[in-house]
Amino acid sequence: QVQLEESGGGLVQAGGSLRLSCAASGRTLSGYTMGWFRQAPGKEREVVAAIGWSGGMAVYADSMKGRCTISRDSAKNTLYLQMNSLKPEDTAVYYCARANRYLSLTAHDYNYWGQGTQVTVSS
Repeated sequence: QVQLEESGGGLVQAGGSLRLSCAASGRTLSGYTMGWFRQAPGKEREVVAAIGWSGGMAVYADSMKGRCTISRDSAKNTLYLQMNSLKPEDTAVYYCARANRYLSLTAHDYNYWGQGTQVTVSS
């Protein structure tokens, strides 16, 4: 079993930055693709980015491409999402998850999820 816990969310003004963290416990994240997703009120969960097991490859969805960077620290068993130039439409609950498919951008391929952290961007 893997437990994932997100942190770093909060309230930020438009144009600001936040760094989300996802700490894993129970089992190592090494060897697995990890991803960040988000879900805004009344909308479906959507992918933000995914990173390969070695950290060398990352893919981004169009929603935040160019404004965010996904990274991981294998030694700390932690995943990160640096978000810049935030917009009010980025307001959502952000989730980290572990995939069973390499560099997948599909939620169906993720079988472990955190509880989420709220990000609110004010205009």
